[in-house]
Amino acid sequence: MATLQIDKLLETVVREGISDLHLTTKQPPVVRLDGRLVKLETKTLDADDMVGLMKSITPERNQQELQEVGGTDFGFAFGDKARFRVAVFKQRGDIAMVLRQIPNLFLTFEQLGLPTEPIKKLLDRPRGLFLITGPTGSGKTTTLASMVNHMNETMDHHVITLEDPIEYYHEHKGCTINQRAIGVDVPSFAEALRRALRMDPDVILVGEMRDLETIESAITAAETGHIVFGTLHTTGAQGTVNRIIDAFPSNQQEQIRVQLSTALIGILSQQLLHKLPKGRVAAYELLILTPAIQNLIREGKTFRINSSIQTGRKYGMQLLDDHLFQLWKDGLCDEREVVTKSNLPDDLTHRIVLAKKGQLDDDDEFFDDEEEQDDF
Repeated sequence: MATLQIDKLLETVVREGISDLHLTTKQPPVVRLDGRLVKLETKTLDADDMVGLMKSITPERNQQELQEVGGTDFGFAFGDKARFRVAVFKQRGDIAMVLRQIPNLFLTFEQLGLPTEPIKKLLDRPRGLFLITGPTGSGKTTTLASMVNHMNETMDHHVITLEDPIEYYHEHKGCTINQRAIGVDVPSFAEALRRALRMDPDVILVGEMRDLETIESAITAAETGHIVFGTLHTTGAQGTVNRIIDAFPSNQQEQIRVQLSTALIGILSQQLLHKLPKGRVAAYELLILTPAIQNLIREGKTFRINSSIQTGRKYGMQLLDDHLFQLWKDGLCDEREVVTKSNLPDDLTHRIVLAKKGQLDDDDEFFDDEEEQDDF
């Protein structure tokens, strides 16, 4: 009965384009549709329901981990219809689950609304660190999967992905792609990175740069002639650079600034918003390393990065708040939400007020141009 119930729930999730399914005791199943939580009109789940639902899809290894540490994560294939990233955990002594749908089809850069040409140029680079950042649930995994798929269709690289868990499955096309699951194929991201360097990689994808050792290994791998993709739960390029540097002890930060200034090639920071009247839309900030920005990182002047992004528009760079403003201006997003998602909400609010009054020109900027960008 539990298997039948989970099948029906997952059928609904796939059919309605739902992103997440929440299952917990003392309420019916809850889904996240277009970013909002909605309760399904079905029975209230009890502890026995949750045990049955959990056991119907959870591998034995993960059931054991759940008992030992109170939580586990894994990937689950719902036939050929979709994959799900599953988080099982205990709460108040009972079991709860959250299943996130991972579509089987890869989206194009255009479908994602990415700045297509600048991204393609970064992917053509022979080496360097390219970071995808944003809060949990902002679509980083989908963006990374699309980038890997683009390379798979247009290049002949050896790609190694390090993921926890594996979400999108990539077939071998132009590239040879080996996907390693943390906790299944290799014990940790840091260990996986060390091993990857001996596997003749061209591209290494680090699903999450969680700790100092992993960050350090990713920077080193980028310096030694590989394209390295990594993710961080940071908002904005400027904050991402600061987060990486601050992760190191103070006596190492000067060295890391130098290393990062040469290894980093770009940062894509994203936020996911409700689209009017329905759906979702992403807002992006893109930093591309130029000599000017390299100098700012090396000299510890990261507070000037936002200004340099704005003066680097000719390279395809853009600030998150500029994209948010444009989404509001185009009527795609609500004013309240774009302000909530912005890096500088007061400035964006002021900008919207001026635009409503017709007192804002398209070329008006909210950062002082401190320097012009050098050419690549």
